[in-house]
Amino acid sequence: MHSWRGWIVSVVMTLLLAGPVGIVGAAGIGDLLKGAVKSAGESGGLSDNEIIKGLKEALAVGTANATAAAGKPDGYFQNPDIKILLPDQIRKMETLIRTAGYGDQLDAFVLSMNRAAERAAPAAKPIFGDALTAMRLDDARRILNGRDDEATRYFQEKTGERLAAAFKPNVHQAMSEVGVTQAYQALDAKVRTIPFAGSAAFDLDAYVTDQALEGLFALVAREEASIRQNPAARTTELLQKVFSGR
Repeated sequence: MHSWRGWIVSVVMTLLLAGPVGIVGAAGIGDLLKGAVKSAGESGGLSDNEIIKGLKEALAVGTANATAAAGKPDGYFQNPDIKILLPDQIRKMETLIRTAGYGDQLDAFVLSMNRAAERAAPAAKPIFGDALTAMRLDDARRILNGRDDEATRYFQEKTGERLAAAFKPNVHQAMSEVGVTQAYQALDAKVRTIPFAGSAAFDLDAYVTDQALEGLFALVAREEASIRQNPAARTTELLQKVFSGR
């Protein structure tokens, strides 16, 4: 059995080795593990501070990737996993609305909601950064020893309310700039002219904010899965110290 510290080094290795350099094969992973074990044996292992630093480094990369992916053009709109779709109130009437000749208004509304989410997404990066800064050793242990989405759960717990508070005004402003409100108002006006269709009224700001955050955390979860499952080499000072075998 490995000591706790030796075991944690191995887990940190798996969490850290995800990055742009490329995926390494099983032999490469084995070599890196040997280096980590050798390093731990010669230096007494990583300190608690180094373990936290390494985990923060990996999660900083993951959250930055998620935020960048959501905030780029078509980050929501062209990603079927997080694309913001019509609200249920409108989706129930979609066939009727399109049959009445208002499909273009529906499509413009969907596009504008996703554009607003893409505009708002960069606001998440500093908030994720603050959550990483506040991470304690107990948090790191929970993430390392917990469920496959434990890091994502940590971010939801620590940032959920703050992200919602930051996103809503950003979403509102972005919706004004990209025409969400106008698209929605035009759609609602058309819906009201359709017999028995009723109204498409709902809280637009809250809906787009909630959907934008749900999509962002889905991307964070994907990044976490990649970090855990797809080890790859990265050249950073910390990784050189851990895996050089010195």
